[in-house]
Amino acid sequence: MERTTVRLSPELMRQAKRKAAADGRTLTALIEDGVRRVLSERVPPRAKRALPPVSCASGGLRPGINLDDFAALQEDEDIERVKRL
Repeated sequence: MERTTVRLSPELMRQAKRKAAADGRTLTALIEDGVRRVLSERVPPRAKRALPPVSCASGGLRPGINLDDFAALQEDEDIERVKRL
């Protein structure tokens, strides 16, 4: 049998002592039962992470689009928005 120190909050310690006394057993037995219960629980396997689909598109940018010119990109987007209205 191993000896160890367990640090519990004062309120949890009071509740554990009350529960052990009400059940007619020692605090050690209560803690052992709790550890056994947690260790016997089956942990559901983690779901596999879904990866986003990979595009098969080809071709590149529309003609006349320059990614280095943000102002032109913004202006093009604004024009497209106005056309939709």
